[in-house]
Amino acid sequence: MDALLKPSLYTPAATLLGGRCACGHVFYPMQTHGCEVCGRHGGDLQPMTLSGRGTLLSSTVVHLHADKARPAPFSIGKIALEEGPVVRTLLVDPAPSIAPGTAMKATLVPVEDGKRDLRFAPER
Repeated sequence: MDALLKPSLYTPAATLLGGRCACGHVFYPMQTHGCEVCGRHGGDLQPMTLSGRGTLLSSTVVHLHADKARPAPFSIGKIALEEGPVVRTLLVDPAPSIAPGTAMKATLVPVEDGKRDLRFAPER
């Protein structure tokens, strides 16, 4: 199996590695420095696997990127995950025109050096 590009952020099953605070707030990615809602930290913040499913809020195609090593065009989207967090992420390229409100699902795609990275695509 290919290695993951960012194994601290997601699993080989394309689920996301987030967390939950004792106050109930769910966040992504996992961190322990403090809840943005109540300020709890350390042991009050526990790891939680997020489904990788959500709803597209908005998307755009980037035609020119400041990093010349990043080939354009590519698509990015803002997705409200089922568990609550909102993430900005790459969409499967080339992403067709996707309407806000579309159900989205995380998937792993081949990228560089035999690794896979997380992208979101419309759920079918």
